[in-house]
Amino acid sequence: MNELRVRAATPRDLDAVLAFWKTAAEGTSISDDRDGVERLVARDPEALILAETGGELAGTVIAGFDGWRCHLYRLAVHPDHRRRGIASALLTAAEDRFVRLGGRRADAMVLQDNGIAHHAWTAAGYAPEERWRRWVKPLTP
Repeated sequence: MNELRVRAATPRDLDAVLAFWKTAAEGTSISDDRDGVERLVARDPEALILAETGGELAGTVIAGFDGWRCHLYRLAVHPDHRRRGIASALLTAAEDRFVRLGGRRADAMVLQDNGIAHHAWTAAGYAPEERWRRWVKPLTP
């Protein structure tokens, strides 16, 4: 594998990230559009973390910290680059960021029926928290 580079996204990366998620990420979100990702990067320039190999985008994770809780979203690795340590490198970068910011525990958004993701999260030391369920309400029609 080419050398892996992990870095924060910049506004120039956003179109590539959105296209990447269509190939590499499971499911979609109401926030998966240019405006949503632009707001994320403008508000927290280090939250969207990219992994590149050979100059190409190979993985992403969003490491959001609200000052109290650490949240992980959009861990995605391109199918051609899976099982090469990219997800682990992204999670290490995210967890290091959380520790620097004073975070104490990270939680992850993981689709219930995404078995591949379950294996990756388990291997990284995460476990489902069955006592809690996520409740959502769209704020736009």
